[in-house]
Amino acid sequence: MESNLTEENLPASVMAMFAEQAHMPPKAGDIIEGTVLSLDRARLYVDLPPFGTGVIYGREYMNAREVIKRTNVGDKISAKVISTNTKDGYIELSLKEARQAAAWAEAEDMVKNKTMLELTVKEANKGGLIMEWQGIAGFLPASQLKAEHYPRVSDGDKDRILDELRKLVGTKLPVSIIGAQPKEGKLIFSEKGADDKEKKELIANYAVGDAVNGEVTGMVDFGVFVKLEEGLEGLVHISEIDWGLVDDPRHFFKVGDKVRVKIIDIKDGKVSLSVKALKENPWEAAKGRYNKGDKVEGVVIKFNKHGALASIEEGIAGLVHVSEFGTEEKLRGSLELGKRYPFTISLFEPKDMRMALNFAGDKK
Repeated sequence: MESNLTEENLPASVMAMFAEQAHMPPKAGDIIEGTVLSLDRARLYVDLPPFGTGVIYGREYMNAREVIKRTNVGDKISAKVISTNTKDGYIELSLKEARQAAAWAEAEDMVKNKTMLELTVKEANKGGLIMEWQGIAGFLPASQLKAEHYPRVSDGDKDRILDELRKLVGTKLPVSIIGAQPKEGKLIFSEKGADDKEKKELIANYAVGDAVNGEVTGMVDFGVFVKLEEGLEGLVHISEIDWGLVDDPRHFFKVGDKVRVKIIDIKDGKVSLSVKALKENPWEAAKGRYNKGDKVEGVVIKFNKHGALASIEEGIAGLVHVSEFGTEEKLRGSLELGKRYPFTISLFEPKDMRMALNFAGDKK
């Protein structure tokens, strides 16, 4: 069922995106919010102050015509920027693309919250079942079926397995999303899961501070899911993977990896885990090695809206603020990713794991 994208039904992660972009000129790919100005000859105009007027027309209008039928002048809508400079001076928008972006953000939230869904099996193949959510096709591997639905074929014959799986086509199954990869267009579902009573009994065997062995069962942009035992999983948030910068958990783990983790929180039936807590904190070790005013060398590892992050040793990085260069363009003209430069430490607070650096080289 399609619906308008409004402030009330957008995922929190998309709303956070709006807040971050509120004062930045939109660019292609951004999700932006505005007010419907008018509908005129297969065109929908959207007010996007202070950046001008957006328009949905042509193929994008046709793709979203069912939604547009239920849209009125004055409605607030969100849309994805296709182009910032049409020949008429408008910002070209897409409602369909925005719905897809919101759906993926919601899917990632549902992975995090273990939200249960009831979906109809559309197709079967030798590996599992195909289901659809929000217009996105997803896969439920046979290994993620509950015991009563798992194809019991003694000789492992793939054709016989497929015959068993086909018996589920058209039925509704309670499932959760355990993997969401927007870039690859992949959703992974699971029918497995312990009920609340069983889960409480399992969790009762663990305590905050325990170090345990687990197996990586799934990965999302915000972290890694680790199975502690059958029926009980925990999340290693991206911030708990390593003391150094972690942009993508997939660079550190893959499904099936055995991993040692520490339980750092148990709350509302959810277990929070940490990998880095079992490693030495490099900021503690760095206390006696660095002081404000020290001259150091560092490698630029990331740019963000505040400036550049430079690593001076494994797990220790400081911010080179953009204000030192005047503009982001000048900063990027002076510093390159992966290159080593001289810096001076202007702030060092190891207790709070904070460091600021001043560039000690020649600015371009």
